[in-house]
Amino acid sequence: MQRQRGQAGRMRTSTRDLAELRDRMRAWLSRRLGSPVEVSPLSRPAGNGLSSETLIFDARRASPGDGRTMRCVARMAPASEAVPVFPSYDLGRQFEVMRLVGERTAIAVPRTMWFEPDPEPMGAPFLVMERLRGQVPPDMTPYTMAGWLLDASPADRERLQRSSVEILARLHETPFTARELRPFEPPGRDSSALRRHVDDQRAYYEWAHGSLRIPVLERAFDWLEEHWPDAPGPDVLNWGDARIGNVMYRDFTPVAVLDWEMAAVLPREADLGWMIFLHRFFQDVAEMMGLPGLPGFMRREDVCRAYREMTGHTPRDLDFYEMYAALRHGVIMARVWRRRIHFGEQPMPGDPDDLVLHRASIERMLDGARRRP
Repeated sequence: MQRQRGQAGRMRTSTRDLAELRDRMRAWLSRRLGSPVEVSPLSRPAGNGLSSETLIFDARRASPGDGRTMRCVARMAPASEAVPVFPSYDLGRQFEVMRLVGERTAIAVPRTMWFEPDPEPMGAPFLVMERLRGQVPPDMTPYTMAGWLLDASPADRERLQRSSVEILARLHETPFTARELRPFEPPGRDSSALRRHVDDQRAYYEWAHGSLRIPVLERAFDWLEEHWPDAPGPDVLNWGDARIGNVMYRDFTPVAVLDWEMAAVLPREADLGWMIFLHRFFQDVAEMMGLPGLPGFMRREDVCRAYREMTGHTPRDLDFYEMYAALRHGVIMARVWRRRIHFGEQPMPGDPDDLVLHRASIERMLDGARRRP
């Protein structure tokens, strides 16, 4: 129980100095816009965001008569000494998928403003997008334990759930061209997109944890091989990190769909499995703390029914895709936990499986005890 309380606290994700970054951002924007620019003090989001470094600020031209304020969010790769969650951060790719989705769909993606590939101005490549106003279901403390979504009426939560599934329906139903999708396909060409993606995730596991073996994750990899779908597909553009904690809502309706760094071409069910499991993850955290959480929210049967009504596609093989989501999230969270160990926020557990916060959930799934519709 102590471990779950620690998880809810503020995690250190950066070693960079905000005052220095502000000066560098002001200089870069002034050069970019061709006139002096004033930049507010930078801040970092408190409730979400563990992979790339996110900076929040306002900017405006310093010249008289031009008082328009630009509300901005910058994303940049973390410093190497901050124990990055991922081996690489292709912010150009993320900028491109947001631009593409913004132009080709009705999904509320923040307007992309600038991408800077040169690491010199800020110490790493970065992108800047517009900052919108709204509410985001927090990861810390999880929305299943406190906050505006927990306090909402059942009707409002249902509206949020349905509008969130609609994001996936709109994305998956958009007829992108093969050329548009090519940058987001898993590496390789000799097998299916799903096969290549799973192989890439195993390589990521090896990178993230080196010689350390995490048995519960390796059992999950083996389970996937034993339960591989007979006919996966069709492949579509996936959001990748499809969860309500990556959406900004206003009146329980999405106004900004965020965090596209995991976008990939995969079967539709990969996004659906991730959305369903990620709520289950936060629901399990609440239940471990002795709280009721939101047990009737984002249930598999309800998400799949809404998706089928919107698209005509009946989701299949959800046991596989939820297990894949649990495994992928487990690799990521174990890496995040090792970053906490690196910064002295937590000790190394005696059992490496305890690096996975939701090991009990994965073990239940492996044992076939997971509830099914």
